[in-house]
Amino acid sequence: MINEKAQWDAAAGCCYLLKIVALDSETFQLAALSKTLYISLSEISESLNRSQIAGLIDFNKKRVNRQSLLEFLQYGVRYVFPQKPGAMVRGVATAHSHPFMSEFFSSELNYVWVDADGEILGLEIEPFYPKQSIAAKENDTFYKLLALVDVLRVGRVREINVALEELKKMMLYE
Repeated sequence: MINEKAQWDAAAGCCYLLKIVALDSETFQLAALSKTLYISLSEISESLNRSQIAGLIDFNKKRVNRQSLLEFLQYGVRYVFPQKPGAMVRGVATAHSHPFMSEFFSSELNYVWVDADGEILGLEIEPFYPKQSIAAKENDTFYKLLALVDVLRVGRVREINVALEELKKMMLYE
């Protein structure tokens, strides 16, 4: 059985890879990644080592294997990091409540990551790591990727199909 810290580390690892995808560059520095994600350098380094072993990032830990990451997100994230909407809280829109997804779907209930500075009320979706909403607000592409992944975690079939198509466009340039 996986302990909570190991599961949190693995979940945060998805965020690191998505951030690298959002940067769309192989010239990033780990220190800059650490700073923009609000996570320690050692945590990022350990996670990238695990990602490299899993085949999700190359040997130099600079290029994400986008196809493998997309396959994991499509077929595994819902089971590895399951989520059920929680209490009504103030936060940052995610899943079907993200501006991109709300162009396709309307709902009376928003889904949010808890954030004291958040502008909307909604049902809480637990982020992959505690400072995720802060990091997401600083990079629109990263924010969109995370919200689309949350659709895979909590969405319905039609929502998931839209999210997958957009993830393919963003990650595989389709």
